[in-house]
Amino acid sequence: MNNDLKVDIIIPVYKANKEFKETMAALLGQSYAVNRYILINTEEKYWDKSIESLSDKIYVKHIKKEEFDHGKTRDMAVKMSEGDIVICMTQDAICMDKYLVENMIKPFSDGRVWAVYARQLPRKDCRLIEKYTRSFNYPDKSHVRTKDDFEKYGIKTIFCSNVCAAYRKKIYDRLGGFPQNAIFAEDMIFANKIINAGGAIYYNADAKVIHSHNYTGIQQFHRNFDIGVTHADHPEIFANLKSEGEGVKMVLSTMKYLLKKGKPHLLIALIYHSGMKYVGYKAGKIYKKLPKKLCQICSTDKKYFT
Repeated sequence: MNNDLKVDIIIPVYKANKEFKETMAALLGQSYAVNRYILINTEEKYWDKSIESLSDKIYVKHIKKEEFDHGKTRDMAVKMSEGDIVICMTQDAICMDKYLVENMIKPFSDGRVWAVYARQLPRKDCRLIEKYTRSFNYPDKSHVRTKDDFEKYGIKTIFCSNVCAAYRKKIYDRLGGFPQNAIFAEDMIFANKIINAGGAIYYNADAKVIHSHNYTGIQQFHRNFDIGVTHADHPEIFANLKSEGEGVKMVLSTMKYLLKKGKPHLLIALIYHSGMKYVGYKAGKIYKKLPKKLCQICSTDKKYFT
């Protein structure tokens, strides 16, 4: 491992709570020394200034809520970085251990690797179906994806998650970074650039964060509506990378898992949530044909449709 790599961590923050303060304490105690922690905080009135006292390596930039964008905000933070590697995280991603940063940068010893993303493990309160979804999307074995994998893995070839993902800064700058107007999936949009430019994306199962959500069916609808909107806005990426087949595969696999676990009663919840995901996604795909007001009701990001 190259110990000379300068690493910056970037986290968009909104209404930072006690848990985030604990997350920052864990990041400050990592085995690999981080150069700087760049926090982009939405709405200064919600900011807890005591977080800044944790370390002089913490830099905070305040923005207004209407300024926040998944791509543009993170891109602004990356441009502030002087690191060789930038690690993007979300404020609700909790370090599993003190080796997260160390494990995130290890794969960069291979020059072909331009991005690395971490394994996401479920929280203690995570429901059984979501626990299995975590294991399906984030298995216990690492892998690498390149352009040669499109035929076999389809959309999974460009899978990457900014819940915890690292990028070579020079490559990020050269390829143009995250999109400036992104309702969702700014990570996969950039991952597509990496793959098509000849780089590799490494999934490191040894780099672990705790991250999961117990979404309701309605929340799944909203979230997947935004995914559909992203796919509609970027046909150059997603038109030939069918995602519905992956969804069906996951549902069938989850059904087998629930039956094996002796939990057939949870099949109703699985079908309901899967249905809400599918309807939300299909609605998002045709959002340009829908009234703006309806899109705002369906989405998690109303300002995207103004």
